[in-house]
Amino acid sequence: MAKVDGFEDLDIWKIAIGIAVDVYLLCDSEPLKSDWGMKDQIRRAVCSLSDNIAEGFEYNNNADFIRFLVYAKGSAGEFRSEPTILKLAGKIKPEIADELSIRSVEFSAKTKTLIDYLKKFEKEKKKDRSKSHKSETA
Repeated sequence: MAKVDGFEDLDIWKIAIGIAVDVYLLCDSEPLKSDWGMKDQIRRAVCSLSDNIAEGFEYNNNADFIRFLVYAKGSAGEFRSEPTILKLAGKIKPEIADELSIRSVEFSAKTKTLIDYLKKFEKEKKKDRSKSHKSETA
């Protein structure tokens, strides 16, 4: 995996930001513009994707980062539910809801891949430390 200097370098963060910008623009037009409750809910859910990535990354340790990636993935599920509700209620066009859902699924899949990578990395690191400790005491 390539070296990452900041969370802004992560593809999942870029995907999350792109989805959030599109949701904000969607919320600026009717009928969402005047639906304060749903507008607030969908914006909070979608911003949680990138916010959790940023916060977790800044703790500078994989255990915390993994925990916040799990939160971001959970928020993606919450977010993905909302366009479906809006589509079925006739509040947004089906193609817009479907596109947001597809991008959310992509975000979830890539986030899971990163979580799995970090967990494997941590497991290998512990195994290497254990081997090193055993050879020092022998």
